Amino acid sequence: MTASDTAPARLEHRQIVTVLWGLMLGMFLAALDQTVVSSALRTIADDLDGLTAQAWVTTAYLVTGTIATPLYGKLSDIHGRRPVYVCAIVLFAAGSLLCGFATSIHELAAFRAVQGLGGGGLMSLAMTVIADLTSPRERGRYQGYITAVFAGASIAGPLLGGMLAGQDTLWGIAGWRWIFLLNVPLAALAVVVVLRVLHVPHRPVPHRLDYGGAVALAIGIVPLLVVAEQGRMWGWGSGRALAAYLLGLTGLVLFVALERRTGDAALLPMRLFSIRAFRLGTALHFVVGIAMFGALTTLPLHLQLARGMTPVAAGLATLPVVVANVTVTLLVGRLMARTGKFKVFLVAGIGSLTLSMVVFATLRSDSPLWYVSIGMLCLGAGLGAAMQTITTLAQSEVPRGDMGAATASVNFFRSNGGTVGTAAFLSILFSLAGSRIAERLAAAEDDPVFRRLAAQPHNAHALDGVLRADGSVNPEDSAFLRALDPHVAQPFLDGYVGAMQVAFLAGVGVALIAFAIAAWRVPDTRLSAD
Repeated sequence: MTASDTAPARLEHRQIVTVLWGLMLGMFLAALDQTVVSSALRTIADDLDGLTAQAWVTTAYLVTGTIATPLYGKLSDIHGRRPVYVCAIVLFAAGSLLCGFATSIHELAAFRAVQGLGGGGLMSLAMTVIADLTSPRERGRYQGYITAVFAGASIAGPLLGGMLAGQDTLWGIAGWRWIFLLNVPLAALAVVVVLRVLHVPHRPVPHRLDYGGAVALAIGIVPLLVVAEQGRMWGWGSGRALAAYLLGLTGLVLFVALERRTGDAALLPMRLFSIRAFRLGTALHFVVGIAMFGALTTLPLHLQLARGMTPVAAGLATLPVVVANVTVTLLVGRLMARTGKFKVFLVAGIGSLTLSMVVFATLRSDSPLWYVSIGMLCLGAGLGAAMQTITTLAQSEVPRGDMGAATASVNFFRSNGGTVGTAAFLSILFSLAGSRIAERLAAAEDDPVFRRLAAQPHNAHALDGVLRADGSVNPEDSAFLRALDPHVAQPFLDGYVGAMQVAFLAGVGVALIAFAIAAWRVPDTRLSAD
């Protein structure tokens, strides 16, 4: 496969690695922030008296980050990578500073939206710069460094978030606020490094910015992202959810019509979808994103519920995912650069991802940790082999003048796939958990030992508010499990795990769709070394 226009002069390996340091610092900010906040969100919500509104802290960042991603791609095509990347870092730092001094949960959500406007550009622009500097064959090797940073942040985030959230105060400021405030000096360092090392040849693209497309995309995506995050609480068929579906669909239809009319200046040029490699790459990113984010969201819940781990311990327990991901990412990148082949790694990676879903779908509440670790190794290895090859596939035939828009589109589809996956897995889990727990409780009532233990004061007190008057179960809050006798807790654990099995079975189905696309639709071609 070859790009359709002339590539800029190639840099030496040492020069590319120097540029990578600037890119990785910026990307580390965005990757670390997402994992740090998720592990500390419960503490933050308690401190700001906003437990019921905590989901908006995540949703606000997700919405603005997703919308901003394609904008950054087009802006960098027009104005160059370095100034746009610096602006993204500065905007992210400004949002972080505001978050550090938020006085209410709704104020924090608004400031997280500002943070997301910057974070939306950090990952996609890093991948775009790598595509600018390397040939299709070399990209996997260097994109592996970026992926490794993301994997490292996924482990460091929960640990750092748990540690800071566990501090009442640090230098006179609430511990959780340092989660955001630490981003400011890190961002300052990233700006200095980027200004010093990120000198990417830029050929200006004389396009105007597609404001109409940006507005239409916001109208289409924002309601759908909001309902994906909030639909479980609203009800998927509620009036608010139906209104969001209708508004989102209208916005997407308007977006496609405007993009067709705008032509080359479009935020997401429709002609890119005439390129088979790009079309397949975006489809795979969306589908694999569903399985990946769904698994990464649900797996820690299994470790914390079934095995009783703390969030920090669960983060450490997922180390096999990171080790396998980093190892396979770097190995596959080197093999792609040496051989020019990528399909074999793509198919093997998605196959490994599918196998991990099968392992997770067979987990029980008493499954040994080594068995869980097998699934985690398959998950990490699968993502390490698949994600970089999918990105390389999507970029391989795109003209260099559209590389920013194309790479941002890839990240846009992966982000939306992740949102769908997270919402779908959690919806399946919590929709089924109540009935599964009720079934197991009904069976346990025949056991006189269970009845005697459940009647003990500390167990009865822990179950107060969990068992509703109509006999149903509230599965949303699992904190009571820590106070229960293990024998009394067992029906609850079995119910949660049974619901998780169904969620992971859905993941198996999604992963098989991606496997079929990779195996039978992606051509087995050799990447260009030019």
